[in-house]
Amino acid sequence: MENTDPAEVKAVLNRLRRAQGQLAAVISMIEDGRDCRDIVTQLSAVSKAIDRAAFKVVAVNLKACVTGENGDGPDEGELEKLFMSLV
Repeated sequence: MENTDPAEVKAVLNRLRRAQGQLAAVISMIEDGRDCRDIVTQLSAVSKAIDRAAFKVVAVNLKACVTGENGDGPDEGELEKLFMSLV
């Protein structure tokens, strides 16, 4: 994500760190023999967090490609919403 706004990079990293924490919790749940339903619920949350991070990366980088030199083009939030609607 070179040439990307540092705030955007930070947002992606925060989402991925949150997913990493959730995944660590899932691993602990499995090791502790927790209920299958609880594990699947947490796995779903991890999956959604990773998907959101991926869409953020795509939206930020697509914006950079679309806007060109002068900065005209769709808002990054609009692009992210567009990609989220595909899920």
